[in-house]
Amino acid sequence: MPDASSAATNGRASADASSADGESFPLDRPVPTTLDDIRVPVEDDLDAFRSYFREAMRSDHMLLDKVTQYVLWQKGKRIRPILVLLSAQACGGAATDQTHRAAALVELLHTATLVHDDVVDDAEERRGVFSINALWKNKIAVLLGDFLLSRGLLLSLDHDDYSVLHTLSDAVRRMSEGELLQIEKSRLLDIDEETYFRIISDKTASLISACTKSGAVSVTDDEALIERMDEFGETLGLAFQIRDDLFDFSAEDAGKPIGIDLQEKKMTLPLIVALREAGRREKKRILAIVDQDEKDRDDLRTIADFVDEYGGIEHARRKMESLAADARSLLSALPPSEARASLAGLTEFAIQRSR
Repeated sequence: MPDASSAATNGRASADASSADGESFPLDRPVPTTLDDIRVPVEDDLDAFRSYFREAMRSDHMLLDKVTQYVLWQKGKRIRPILVLLSAQACGGAATDQTHRAAALVELLHTATLVHDDVVDDAEERRGVFSINALWKNKIAVLLGDFLLSRGLLLSLDHDDYSVLHTLSDAVRRMSEGELLQIEKSRLLDIDEETYFRIISDKTASLISACTKSGAVSVTDDEALIERMDEFGETLGLAFQIRDDLFDFSAEDAGKPIGIDLQEKKMTLPLIVALREAGRREKKRILAIVDQDEKDRDDLRTIADFVDEYGGIEHARRKMESLAADARSLLSALPPSEARASLAGLTEFAIQRSR
């Protein structure tokens, strides 16, 4: 796991990015920080990805086709396929058919996990629209997730993309283990910072690292480069998840209800740090609120104020910015290119996004 305590970045995008030894490496264009600008180098490749993705989603079964069309209508940011395509370009200069299939596989697996997560969480909305289980009930939602997983597996197997399939299958295993560990620890309310990073490494960073590693695997046999891209994705994924966790203590529109993690008794980094810094009596008082099955707005506000007072939010922000800087430093071994600039920009987007 990357060292989350290294020096934090200043948070401003520039034409240079810092390397591990503090030096900078030049980029051939300013680092883009909006998603529209970040995906410019792979716009053509995204068209090929969409073709594979739509074809994999197609079904002759009328009900299944209706549900998958609803999924396709919810276009989303496509950050994970973009990561696959940018990583391939940054490592090899041009994406291949295997790269496009890897991007489609990533999106199929990611979509399947979201559908299953909504069933587990009994969520009625995702990103402001009705979830699959809200419209078609849990049984169909679970079966849709299974269908998407199977289509992703077949897409890779039909083209002998075994290295990519192995990478993504291992990510799914880690995601499941991370979710189960979080559920187990949430019941006990005893997560420390080390366990937290283990959870988010498996639950979130595993898929991000699978994206960047798959992109590299699809264009090069250089094991050192593949490992570096794997580590880049892992580090980026940790920063990405901390940003998500900070939304729980913010009034910003995060695409999910504010306080949802607290309602589910999830112990995230800001709360873990604040509890560590608080005295025994105050810690006991807050944990009693966290342990309540139902929490009203005043309860959530009390916890948020506590977390802010004891430095949990500031600590989490510093960790997030430090990880983003570490992720950018890992790009220093890549030759300057528009794709590398976009990967650097994506680390900035990950920690500055508002949802």
